[in-house]
Amino acid sequence: MSTLRRRVLGSSGDSTPSPSPSPVLAPSKGEPVTLIPNSQLKKLKGKKSKRRQWLIFTLGGIFGLVVAAFFANQHDVINLEGLVDFNLDSLMDVIPAGVVKDAKDITRHEREAVQYDSFSVGLHLRSQGVKAKHPVIMIPGVISTGLESWGTEEASRQYFRKRLWGSWSMMRALVVDKKSWKRHIMLDPITGLDPPGVKLRAAQGFDAADFFITGYWIWSKILENLATLGYDPTNAFTAAYDWRLSCRGLEQRDNFFSRLRSHIETGVLTSHEKVALISHSMGSQVLFYFLHWVEAPDNGGPGWVEKYVDSWINVSGSMLGALKGLPAVLSGEMKDTAQLNAFAVYGLEKFLGKDERCEIFRNMPGVSSMIPKGGEAVWGNKTWAPDDLPGQNVSFGTFINFRESNSTESPGNLTVEESIDYLLEHSDTWYKDQVLENYSHGIAQTSVEVEMNEQNPRKWINPLETRLPLAPSLKIYCFYGVGKSTERSYFYREDTDPFSRLNVTIDTSLSSGPVDRGVVMGEGDGTVPLMSNGYMCTKGWKIKRFNPAGVQVKVYEMPHEPDRFSPRGGPSTGIFYRPNLHQSLHLTLTGDHVDILGRSSLNDLILRVAGGKGDQIEENYVSKIREYSDKVKIYEEDKYRRRPTAP
Repeated sequence: MSTLRRRVLGSSGDSTPSPSPSPVLAPSKGEPVTLIPNSQLKKLKGKKSKRRQWLIFTLGGIFGLVVAAFFANQHDVINLEGLVDFNLDSLMDVIPAGVVKDAKDITRHEREAVQYDSFSVGLHLRSQGVKAKHPVIMIPGVISTGLESWGTEEASRQYFRKRLWGSWSMMRALVVDKKSWKRHIMLDPITGLDPPGVKLRAAQGFDAADFFITGYWIWSKILENLATLGYDPTNAFTAAYDWRLSCRGLEQRDNFFSRLRSHIETGVLTSHEKVALISHSMGSQVLFYFLHWVEAPDNGGPGWVEKYVDSWINVSGSMLGALKGLPAVLSGEMKDTAQLNAFAVYGLEKFLGKDERCEIFRNMPGVSSMIPKGGEAVWGNKTWAPDDLPGQNVSFGTFINFRESNSTESPGNLTVEESIDYLLEHSDTWYKDQVLENYSHGIAQTSVEVEMNEQNPRKWINPLETRLPLAPSLKIYCFYGVGKSTERSYFYREDTDPFSRLNVTIDTSLSSGPVDRGVVMGEGDGTVPLMSNGYMCTKGWKIKRFNPAGVQVKVYEMPHEPDRFSPRGGPSTGIFYRPNLHQSLHLTLTGDHVDILGRSSLNDLILRVAGGKGDQIEENYVSKIREYSDKVKIYEEDKYRRRPTAP
């Protein structure tokens, strides 16, 4: 029995939780209650926090010693033969009793929080009369979908039906047999499909996306809360897909869009209600492509979306790409690798060097869909960017910067548009062809051009070159986090490593002012920059040629304010959405790109839309996205003749 089913149905008896309007655990009947002042409460919390911080530091130190010993042993610095008889019990014997007690306390606290808080949002809404209405289809992002092997060739049999992405099997395969893991995870560079003798497929069902690896939840919180409203596998479905493939490859190899269309039509047929589509991250790009594909004459035809889709819930959608996607395919790097300390870099390079990472990313055409769209109009030129801050010394408009420009490898500072050209010029022909055959990064300036692009599948993933479907009753909700530092530009240098196959690498020696080890941070959700999350929802889809049917679009931004002692936001710091009142009920309050899926207010918003109460949602802006969007150099068609000059 799955974890979700156990939690919903219980192991025995009637375990249906009673509705509760509050997520606060009530005291037991007859239990004495003591009132204390806020100042005393803060002191108590402070003591607990310090203990937790000390515990995390201690356990982290022990883990670090084990890892250090592992790497040192590879170079015969020390001998680990004495650890043959090492076991967990012996480790517990030497850890101070106070540390063990703190670990048990934290575990018990987190378990109690999960057992209650996981369902509290749905229980609260159920008590208000909200129940399942629209069938729900979920389209996950990159990290969300596990990939499992179905190959039967000799080299693949050991991995049969094991996940080579999204499980501990992946980690084991990477460590034990890296060459075989790479062969399985990379697609054929010419066809963009399966290489000979290898067959990886997206895991299916709720299990495909609820957890990435054991203990690291992705969609599980949303599934748990949907279940409290009456959702189950008969009216909810996860449209998992192989995110390595281009959108064209998804239909060519897996018939993904045909199957998605079938699921939606079945949901409407059985429930007599239009569906609510929920997409996250890259899944929003895939869904946007589908909305064009399904309206094509041979696939569903004009009017299909109006007939079958009630709403699109766009969660942290990378509609204009993710800036970190470009350095990933240029040099196999991003902030997560550039800002590691020397020891961590050594460990990472030992398993997967940056040239290997670059090779893997380029052999996944789907990853290249994250290359930013909109060029200088959205991301800025060499002197200006719409999201530049007052007093900023260097504009975000120069996306790749070289301190030394003395060769074709380091030609000078480059804008986003120039950086894409630079990438393609310094790539193998097969990769350049893959990008140009599947993606486009420009802007359509007229409605005539937009309508022409509706016939060109290469344009369907770019919302600045195509339009929303002609579905006037469709409703779009854009929910995303803000306030977490996100990669905005980079400093590069020539790669002088004689063993590297790359031309350039991030200049990690540079740290000054806003530059941290070669990376310049801006605004966003930690992965996707604010301009990609918010521009289309705030301004782009208010431009007539991109939304001629006048589809309603609402924006709800959520600030990143996590519990400092919980790596994923914590179970006790957050808010429910309350229409008109905006009253607070404490739960998870992270705006991180992935962790936001467990945020209480996001779950509340999703459940309201699924339950047919989306009209209760009022827009909420926290960032300056409206100000930035007004500075973007994309205009209504009749204004292009008199558009303002660049500053």
